[in-house]
Amino acid sequence: MLTSRTAPRIAAIATAVASLGLLTACGSMHKKDTAFSQASLPAAIQVPAGHKVAWETVGSGDITYECRDKANAPGQTEWVFVGPDAVLKDRAGKTVGRYYGPPATWEANDGSKLTATQLAVAPSGAGNLPYQLVKANPATGSGALVGVSHIQRVALKGGVAPADKPCTAAQKGQKAVVQYQADYIFWKPV
Repeated sequence: MLTSRTAPRIAAIATAVASLGLLTACGSMHKKDTAFSQASLPAAIQVPAGHKVAWETVGSGDITYECRDKANAPGQTEWVFVGPDAVLKDRAGKTVGRYYGPPATWEANDGSKLTATQLAVAPSGAGNLPYQLVKANPATGSGALVGVSHIQRVALKGGVAPADKPCTAAQKGQKAVVQYQADYIFWKPV
């Protein structure tokens, strides 16, 4: 028989049991792996079939440009890409390496590093560097970059030559640094 003294106790126990059941159910749910998808990327920068994502990083830092003579255009000048200097972080925000150049070099904190050769680019939006696909050269050292065959540059923000800073004969030799961010997706053969 329920009394006015035992009813609140039973309600509290029932609530605790229900809460514990809910926590157990949530704890046993597996977080679905959200593998990187190339479906929305231009075909030119998609990695060939037979590869899997080995590492996903977010690079943020600076791109340096220098005002130089335009190739094959006497008397004209332009901003020329000099090189990147960026920190690579994993999806949790932990610093895992660097990206710098020239030559373009990806270096993991574990000591492995590699350079690469550009295969393709595609527009990624006004004011942003283009998407890029590169073929990795064999890595040195041992670690995360060993066995990487391709790297994609996606999810770009900024990084283009300064439109608001003139590059004329009077500015030749001057450098400009712009900020950028990009995801670097590292692929290995299956």
